[in-house]
Amino acid sequence: MAKPIVLHLGDPVEHNTALYETLAQQFTIIRPSVEERQREAFKAALEEKRWGDFHAIMRPFWNSGGEMGNWDEELIALLPATVQVSASAGAGYDWVDTQAFAKRGILYCNGAAASTEAVADTALYHIISVFRNLNWSTVAARSCDAEQWQDAHKNTQRTAWNPQGHVLGIIGLGNIGYRIAQKAYRGLEMKIHYHDLYQKDAAQEAAIEAVYHASKEELVAIADCVVLATPFSGEALVNAEFLARFKRGARLVNIARGGLIDENALVDALQSGQLLGAGLDVQATEPHVNPKLAAIKTVALTSHTAGGAMDTLIGFERLAMENVQRVLMGGEPLTAVNKHLIK
Repeated sequence: MAKPIVLHLGDPVEHNTALYETLAQQFTIIRPSVEERQREAFKAALEEKRWGDFHAIMRPFWNSGGEMGNWDEELIALLPATVQVSASAGAGYDWVDTQAFAKRGILYCNGAAASTEAVADTALYHIISVFRNLNWSTVAARSCDAEQWQDAHKNTQRTAWNPQGHVLGIIGLGNIGYRIAQKAYRGLEMKIHYHDLYQKDAAQEAAIEAVYHASKEELVAIADCVVLATPFSGEALVNAEFLARFKRGARLVNIARGGLIDENALVDALQSGQLLGAGLDVQATEPHVNPKLAAIKTVALTSHTAGGAMDTLIGFERLAMENVQRVLMGGEPLTAVNKHLIK
């Protein structure tokens, strides 16, 4: 009996080599070249069935294997009927049409579980930064300009507060959101409030003394700092109308997707004093940063590196391989995001 075929997209595995060797014994692994992974070339290869009736797609790295662009209906329609699972590095999946995969009966598995710790740590960095005006202080010190240094030294404290005892409002209490809540509750002694499509069970809420809000508008009205930890659905969640519902003088942190925020509306809210500060690991037009946001002292910016730790890279590799292995061996995937959509 022929072994199932796995299409390995991207660079060779670097860290979990023993697991990869096991997969190579269990399955036939085909790794298309960089040239074959360009969108038009990739489409042509699928149309001519160059790689046969393969059974799984595996992308162990975030920085390679995505040369064909978004996995939309056009691309997914070209896959052989034998494909059962697509497993990729990365927590977000706004570049994947998970519903189109589901219509074909294909599981899509992301790597969110591998990045949870790193993303939660970065969220804490931004939470502390926006409460204490650390970006203002850091930029002033690095300017090597005495006047800027003196300005930060004398004035950052006037709008700086300790996070302790303040309300942290989290939109999206999935694995990453819950880990942020745990760290903020235990490490910073903040009060945890949240909004999600699904309320956590009583034990999970009790562990962090979390308060559930059925509407996001209700949540932001009382939160001193709002953290976005929710998937991007294709349109801005935080727009001018929503920002007007925030508690005046609140702060906003985004470690999810840049498209969740209307950045021009955010600039207006910051300049008017509706918000005191923002911490953004992601931007709407990455890799380009909104210059108006960059010019505001109380806005901390990082380069979509929340998940950027070696632990994450190693975990991404492992999860992509384990998800493929489990599905092709007849087991349950570890991190399927569209299983509920498959009929």
